Amino acid sequence: MLASGFYDVAPGKVATVVTHLEMTKQANPRPVPEPEGVKLEQVDPTVDWYRDLYRRVGGQDWLWFARIGMSDEELSEILRDSGVEVYAMIKDGVAEGYLELDYRIDSECELAYFGVTPVLLGSGAGRYLMNAAIRLAWQKPIKRFHVHTCTLDHPDALGFYRRSGFTPYRQQIEIADDPRLAGQLAMDAGRRIPIIR
Repeated sequence: MLASGFYDVAPGKVATVVTHLEMTKQANPRPVPEPEGVKLEQVDPTVDWYRDLYRRVGGQDWLWFARIGMSDEELSEILRDSGVEVYAMIKDGVAEGYLELDYRIDSECELAYFGVTPVLLGSGAGRYLMNAAIRLAWQKPIKRFHVHTCTLDHPDALGFYRRSGFTPYRQQIEIADDPRLAGQLAMDAGRRIPIIR
């Protein structure tokens, strides 16, 4: 166990506080109108399709990088697993948001990934998508629905999950190679997070 205090993060690394949240019974949906011109559909994504949407949702502003660093084989294995479901928000024929539900642990569902592109930010699409995630997750015989977020994500992500009915239960510090210096993301990604060489 670490003592209280400050700890150096090595050059070339990024550090983030990860908050784990859960709900143990289905939360009531928060009212929101259906976003105009948007439909939600389950998809069977290819690795290229998935990576493109992943980058557009979280790779530029929020410094998502976990799935970018995976090999095609690793990512394909997850996406092909019968315990994983991916739903896309389609606007004008283009996926502009998605949610990924992972049922691979018995009696649980993880909201593995969730978000919308800048095209849908502020439109109510995120709330609509969360209502769908909660409804879909609890259609299966689960006892726990969980998610995690971090300080590299949208600044309101933690508050959004709490307002959606999730309760924080654990925090961790994650230190990883800076994906910009590793060539996984553009150097101007995650502008609010400094690059320390």
